[in-house]
Amino acid sequence: MKMNMLKVLITGCHGQVGSLLVEQLSNKATVMAVDRNELDITDESAVEKAVSSFQPDIIINAAAHTAVDRAEEETSLSYQINRDGPMFLARAAEKINAAMIHISTDYVFSGDDEGEYSETDKPDPQGVYGQSKLAGELVVAEACERHIILRTAWVFGEHGNNFVKTMLRLGRERDRLGIVGDQFGGPTYAGDIAATLIKIAKKIQADEEVQWGVYHYSGAPSVSWFEFASYIFEQAKCQGVLEKLPELSSITTVEYPTPAKRPANSKLSMDKIESEFGINASDWKSALANIKSYQ
Repeated sequence: MKMNMLKVLITGCHGQVGSLLVEQLSNKATVMAVDRNELDITDESAVEKAVSSFQPDIIINAAAHTAVDRAEEETSLSYQINRDGPMFLARAAEKINAAMIHISTDYVFSGDDEGEYSETDKPDPQGVYGQSKLAGELVVAEACERHIILRTAWVFGEHGNNFVKTMLRLGRERDRLGIVGDQFGGPTYAGDIAATLIKIAKKIQADEEVQWGVYHYSGAPSVSWFEFASYIFEQAKCQGVLEKLPELSSITTVEYPTPAKRPANSKLSMDKIESEFGINASDWKSALANIKSYQ
């Protein structure tokens, strides 16, 4: 079946990934793009009605409660959006034999191990956000046989709130910045995640031999937040976005306490997704070639 015949339901359509996914899919598929105002994924009957009516081939769930620190206080809301919503979408997908692609996170791991995390490593989430996202993974896998769970990390893009936008804002407001230098991961451009989701969707549509299950996708090279910030500011200066750069200093996690624990290591292995889908790591440096688009 050709891509232009594909019917895709996208939730979280105004988020970092969802907005770029809608943009990239606009001429390639029949898309039903919804945000929380158009479809409350925590309302099972509303989900079932929408899915039954639209009859998508694939549901891509890009909706999530991603406020990591607020999740520590908003436990119930986190589980409603990150576990119950995906479960209802997965159940609805299974009823019509649709596939489901669900976005998850590096926060399902403790972040205390060395090296890159693979899909077979045991999850050990340290906070409510990671725990609710892991719960979401488990219910999706149980409810929908044809499922892909895509874990990613350090997402940034032109839409929504993210580290790149925060750095550019703080760079205009402050002369000095302390950036955490002992947490490491692969920054991942939301547009590359969208392209990855589309590539997976194409293979699902064309090939019955898809290996269902969990995959990792993130950027390379892996860096610390301090190194990431340094590159952002370097590009901002080169591209004329900032005239004067703040003085950066590398600080420790202990010096920057947060309500929720951050993983010290968010590096994700790309071996499985490269082998199964021929997908390479997000080139996050290239994604910052037009840094004006993040203002």
